[in-house]
Amino acid sequence: MFSGLLDRNKTFRPKHKYKKGTSSQRLYEHAKDTLGSGDLSQAVRCPPGEDLNEWLAINTVDFYNTTNLLYGSISEYCTSSMTAGSYEYAWKDGKNFKKATKLSAPDYVSVMMDWIAELVNNEQVFPSDPTKFPSNFRVIVETIFKRMFRVYAHLYYSHFDHAKHLEIDRHLNTAFKHFILFVNEFNLVDKQELEPLRNTITELTGKNLLGAPTH
Repeated sequence: MFSGLLDRNKTFRPKHKYKKGTSSQRLYEHAKDTLGSGDLSQAVRCPPGEDLNEWLAINTVDFYNTTNLLYGSISEYCTSSMTAGSYEYAWKDGKNFKKATKLSAPDYVSVMMDWIAELVNNEQVFPSDPTKFPSNFRVIVETIFKRMFRVYAHLYYSHFDHAKHLEIDRHLNTAFKHFILFVNEFNLVDKQELEPLRNTITELTGKNLLGAPTH
């Protein structure tokens, strides 16, 4: 599916490894099997009786890899500010950027991907033991998905023609539909944050997931 993209992607990182026989490995295989069925609305659902935090963790890593790869595929064309139409995004992480700071899109995405990678690789945040998720894990996941959404918003507004040129527009649409259905299933991103892609979301899902416009 990603044929021809890897050589253009400068920021791609290996997938998270799951030990055989663990619940994480079982859930990972389930996610891949259901995704392969083609029914994305089924693929996003947490299997009955499974730990929701673990399901969120596994999918967060997969969406991170996909989003990273998609942006990497068009990164050579990206020199603009981090915008989506009239929306402009600033970066703040409380560590290296203590105040909201405007960055170019390449810098924003690079800093964001490093920030996510650091969280995913932190055993205190994304533990291998499903009984040890931190109490604020859902808040962390919500922040990750909010920021990943901004990458999709930028891709659609600034680089969809590039995606067509590279013949990855269908994959972008499928990946974003999967992303938005997952976000909607678990209410991970405030609907107002999703407004920049309201029309795209409705077109891809066939549903008005955001409800009536707020303005």
